Amino acid sequence: MNQRSWIRFGWLAAALVLAVTGCTKKSDGTTTAGAPARTPGQVRIALVPGGAHPYFQPWKDAAATAKNDLRAGDVTFNETSDWDQTKQNDVLKSLAAQGYNAFGVFGVSPENINATFEDLKRQGFPVASLASCPAGDVDKADFCLSTDVRLAAYKAAQAAIEAMGGQGALVHLTGNKVDSNTQRRIQGVRQAVDESGGKVELLQTVTDVDKDLQTAQKAVADLLAAKGDQIQGIVNTAYNPAVAAAEGVQRAKLPIKVVAIDDDKTILAGLKDGSVAATVLQNPVGQASVGAYALMKLAGGCTMSRPGVIIDSGSFVVTKDAIDTYDTDRRAKTDELRKAFDSRYLSCK
Repeated sequence: MNQRSWIRFGWLAAALVLAVTGCTKKSDGTTTAGAPARTPGQVRIALVPGGAHPYFQPWKDAAATAKNDLRAGDVTFNETSDWDQTKQNDVLKSLAAQGYNAFGVFGVSPENINATFEDLKRQGFPVASLASCPAGDVDKADFCLSTDVRLAAYKAAQAAIEAMGGQGALVHLTGNKVDSNTQRRIQGVRQAVDESGGKVELLQTVTDVDKDLQTAQKAVADLLAAKGDQIQGIVNTAYNPAVAAAEGVQRAKLPIKVVAIDDDKTILAGLKDGSVAATVLQNPVGQASVGAYALMKLAGGCTMSRPGVIIDSGSFVVTKDAIDTYDTDRRAKTDELRKAFDSRYLSCK
């Protein structure tokens, strides 16, 4: 997913003094949590997604910009985990051995990632769970900053149902079936369908089609070949199937309303020409930039007012009418999140 060059973190530099001097430290130079209180130049932040995926590409630019604006020792982006939790754990251990001491992590396995977070915390490192929260109700990271995926999926299904005229057959394309986030998305879509009072039928939910674009393209081609004339709408809650559905429906010239996710160039082109009815945007830049900001403050001596808090990074329904202005809302949400950390989530007495 391409992001525009407007992403800058000038507010981070302005807040740097608060991050370092605004926190109460013990007289021996440690934070209230017992970890060393570090100056900005001593903080080395690692942003670590579960593997290579278009969604995380904006984190690269966010890391580079945050390094400058936070005056951090370093902010790196590492996507080499290859969607394997054991490999991700090895990557995190390697980064710690290289001197990285604050971590923003998208865990490969939501069911097991808390053990990884606990291990990092035992070493005195501040940890953020970014773009995905652990499964269940417990987050062992300092905080989770992620899309409320059930709410985003609900919004997407509502938009699809509206585009369908409030009735007809809807198909849901999504990611890994065993991922707790996928189950939350399925719940969100089902809620919107149930609220139609029987006017909308959830014809099929297709999972495990977000591995790569080729997998998604094949799934869409098979779906349209088998059931294309039965479908009035397709709602996508994962990146690759959204791109594949936009391409496939336009190529097949079928009157199917497509609601996508995120802002791949194919999706934006589809919004402009009308082949995509709407898309639901997430906030990956906000996750990376605000996550790095909060990690810097924690490393400087602040603590979380409520450890393990789950924070919605925002989701936004965008139609053709808002295609030239949608980033305004996303930037506003990112600024709101930063202010919320200062006023609500962090304790820097």
